[in-house]
Amino acid sequence: MLDQAIADRTTEGSPNAGERPSLGRLNASVGVPKSGHWLRRLFAFAGPGYLISVGYMDPGNWATDISGGSKFGYTLLFVVVLSNAMAIVLQALAARLGIATDRDLAQACRDHYSKPVNIALWLACEAAIIACDLAEVIGTAIALNLLFGIPLTLGAIITAADSFLVLYLMQRGFRTLEAFIVALLIVIFVCFAIQIGLTAPSAGAVLAGLIPSPQIVTNPAALYIAIGILGATVMPHNLYLHSAIVQTRAYPRDEAGRRSAIGWAVADSTIALMLALFVNAAILIVAAAVFHASGRTDVEEIEHAYQLLSPVLGVGIASTLFAIALLASGLNSTVTATLAGQIVMEGFLRLRLPDWARRLVTRCVAIVPVVAVTAMYGSAGTAKLLVLSQVVLSMQLPFAIIPLVRFVSDRGLMGALVIPRWLARLAWAIAALIVLLNAKLLFDALSG
Repeated sequence: MLDQAIADRTTEGSPNAGERPSLGRLNASVGVPKSGHWLRRLFAFAGPGYLISVGYMDPGNWATDISGGSKFGYTLLFVVVLSNAMAIVLQALAARLGIATDRDLAQACRDHYSKPVNIALWLACEAAIIACDLAEVIGTAIALNLLFGIPLTLGAIITAADSFLVLYLMQRGFRTLEAFIVALLIVIFVCFAIQIGLTAPSAGAVLAGLIPSPQIVTNPAALYIAIGILGATVMPHNLYLHSAIVQTRAYPRDEAGRRSAIGWAVADSTIALMLALFVNAAILIVAAAVFHASGRTDVEEIEHAYQLLSPVLGVGIASTLFAIALLASGLNSTVTATLAGQIVMEGFLRLRLPDWARRLVTRCVAIVPVVAVTAMYGSAGTAKLLVLSQVVLSMQLPFAIIPLVRFVSDRGLMGALVIPRWLARLAWAIAALIVLLNAKLLFDALSG
């Protein structure tokens, strides 16, 4: 009865009235003030942006940023900034779609595409979620190994228990879930702020890294890592997630209310993604300043970075802070994968599984390859699997971005809240750039 009441309230005047909304009982569950100081309204809408920002600083980012910084110094810093700018635009579009239509991206795809196309899109998105979960399993297992000496294989198995943490938080309400996320984000931010202070990188070198270099495209190794950074930064399943969780706010479901909600939601996600930019840039800058500058261009593995940080910097706490931030990142990332998996499965297939079952299935699919690769190749194989997972994520991006841009550019669907032409052109340019980079990567891989 509660889900039906929410559906009736949140889809009033919508062509989808009466259908179960995204996230069921959590839809429109967070109250927002209709008046008062702007800070109160911003605080009420703050939350979804921080949930999606988690996916932009998960363990997969660590592997690509460390590898890029140690191999190419500050050269790929431009890619980190560009990826984050693209993410801000795309997440703003995802929020707009959810608020304007009362539909998340998966539901919109089901409404407008044929069944075979929807199945293909669903499979592509599931592959992206599994790749993301793979990175989380590896990152959390590595952090447990570095901090407590737990073997990687056992650590990967232990990560299955985080399913129950996510379920507990969701039962306590969406605000509790958001508070947990923000607390761990603060831990990550503080750890890397201290790391940057200890490293003291050259300001000139950092600024030079913000200028695009031809080496990014002409060097296959640099391009591979650059696309890995792109895949680790712009997360395809985050577009599905954001379009759903912005609907947790109880804003008025009329044009004025939706327009105002879009403004606050975009502000929320932009602020949160600037925090993610700091963390991603900090990881690459630390790797460039500590490893590349000392001639250690072979550092690709998170464990290797952990072992070298304190000796090279001469500060014992440096490696410990690194591992603590990694553990916080791995724990945080479990939330986005769980919610995204639920949204994608329900949106595309109208298939509802118990939350615990959906989470355990996804996590087990990710654990098996990690355990197998660790057993056969050790930590070196795990590091390569981590970077590969980010490239797989990047390859799935067009299957989420193209439908999203198409929907928010459709006046028949969006009404008065359709995006302006200049923004549509920018969004299509971003989609084209991602497709071209992926095509270049495939060509280089097939040509050897």
